[in-house]
Amino acid sequence: MTNDMTEGKIIPQLTGFTIPLILGNLFQLTYNAADSVIVGKFVGDDALAAVGTAGPVMNMVILFISGMCMGAGILMSTQYGAKKYAQLERQVSTAMIGGLGFSAVVTVLLLVFAHPLLALLQVPQDIIGPAAVYLRIIFGGLIFTFIYNFFSNTLRALGDSRAPLIFLIISAALNVVLDLVFVLTLGWGVPGSALATVLSEALCCLFCLGYIRKKVPLLCLGKKWRVFDRAVLGRTFSYGITSALQQMCVQLGKICVQTIVNVQGVAFIAAFTAINRVDDFAMTPQQNIAHASTTFMAQNRGAGKIRRMKQGFYCTILLETVYTAVVLALVFLFSRQIMELFVGNDSEEVVTLGAAYLKLIALMYVMPEATNIIQGFFRGLGDLKVTLVSTILNMSARFLSAWIMIHIMHGGFDRLAWANFFGWVAMLAFQIPMIVCRWKKVFREG
Repeated sequence: MTNDMTEGKIIPQLTGFTIPLILGNLFQLTYNAADSVIVGKFVGDDALAAVGTAGPVMNMVILFISGMCMGAGILMSTQYGAKKYAQLERQVSTAMIGGLGFSAVVTVLLLVFAHPLLALLQVPQDIIGPAAVYLRIIFGGLIFTFIYNFFSNTLRALGDSRAPLIFLIISAALNVVLDLVFVLTLGWGVPGSALATVLSEALCCLFCLGYIRKKVPLLCLGKKWRVFDRAVLGRTFSYGITSALQQMCVQLGKICVQTIVNVQGVAFIAAFTAINRVDDFAMTPQQNIAHASTTFMAQNRGAGKIRRMKQGFYCTILLETVYTAVVLALVFLFSRQIMELFVGNDSEEVVTLGAAYLKLIALMYVMPEATNIIQGFFRGLGDLKVTLVSTILNMSARFLSAWIMIHIMHGGFDRLAWANFFGWVAMLAFQIPMIVCRWKKVFREG
């Protein structure tokens, strides 16, 4: 149940690999989206704001874990493409042991410091209690988040993006059902929403482990699961930490912007929560196409097929362009209808703020398309420092411009879209010269 991407037609391979990635991540996003929609409609704007303010902290931790797994996945892709299976097994077992230990330590720390973290973000007192409860329940299931992310990235490194999709479809459906039962039927509110997410992720892990045991003999290591190599862990950490820091920088930037939003009132916070969910759904497929490109390029780099890497890069540009054109049109034309999914009929202010933002940001989606293409290129080469630096520039410019336009100039909600724009400009200003320089060196042979 693996996929060697060093042979065959490129467009069908990238498309076949990308579609399950996109669908899988969209189902993953339904965890938070279901929380927001159900809590916003059946509990109220305060509850929606509480889930929204907890989101950046929760996402920063989850994205750090995801980034570490992604970094390990790049190494696995290269080893798999080079047919170095013994080295791959050692890589898998060491990364799993190290990740489990890390997740356990982080869980304890976050359970203790959830409330202080929210206070640091200037979360209003009337919603900080529910937000802290939400975070503690989510963090209690952090071990499931790691296990799923680890095996998903491992399977994708081996070319299998379909199995993680199946697990997520089942888990996402369960999450929606449990959300309705816990929030609507039992009246558990925000804590019930968090509990539904944790139980769904736990079930997702069980499906994943069962599948690997039956269908992926390469990952059935037996006693080799006990192998722990410090040298391998060190190399994995060097790759993973760079990728994880990049993911955290994105979320840290969002947290910084959230602190600006949090002092603007509940309507501002609720609208910001909703548009973040929409942006996640719109932009995640762009990232997924780039991740497919990363796996493709890493496998072919391991196999020494330089010309095929170049062809894959051009195919990535084509896929990104087609997707961006479609999502731009949908978000721009149906911005108001999209916002109405998140709030009740008496929340006109939230709908108006969010719809204006979505119309503006849709016209800018071509910019993250370009940044994601370049990010996938450098990740596939194993050069994660470029992606980290460009992300730092992006989020720094985004926060600074948001602070100036909203806090100093007292601009409206749409200024958050312009803050994104200035962040992408800073990112591309760094990335474009870097890829022009690196292109000549890498593809000289091809």
